[in-house]
Amino acid sequence: MTESKIAATSGTTSMATRVLLGFLALVEAVVGVWALFAPEGFYRNFPGAGQAWVSLLPPYNEHLITDVGELSLALAVVLAAAAVTGQWLLSVVALAAFAVYTVPHMIFHSFHLEGFTTAEAISQMVGFVLQLLLGALVAWLLWRHRPWRDRPRSAPDHAIRA
Repeated sequence: MTESKIAATSGTTSMATRVLLGFLALVEAVVGVWALFAPEGFYRNFPGAGQAWVSLLPPYNEHLITDVGELSLALAVVLAAAAVTGQWLLSVVALAAFAVYTVPHMIFHSFHLEGFTTAEAISQMVGFVLQLLLGALVAWLLWRHRPWRDRPRSAPDHAIRA
């Protein structure tokens, strides 16, 4: 990447982007803290409010649940850093990390709904769709406010070196 392209990616994000990234970070932090520090409670009670989706995919494995907590907290750190700093490139990286985790997670769960009531299956999938829609909204905002969008095009790199 040329110096001019690197400089172009150092812009900042909109307040809406930062708020949405912060919200995604908060959700990941709640999941992460719960799974890491109370894995059995997470297994038996996630997502809460009388629902218990994780326990529908037995058996209980403390190691795997604490790993999910650690992963969610790591993702929360990156999302929060993007939200707090407002750096465009960091926000893109945070959103990419979120997508790498969330999309396959949703696909897996959409094919493993046995044992769920219809209401539970719908609730779970609505939650995943809302996560993906928030991610898509952040992606659109990042694309809309890309740092090089309104800058005049410069001469090609090879023309400068010649």
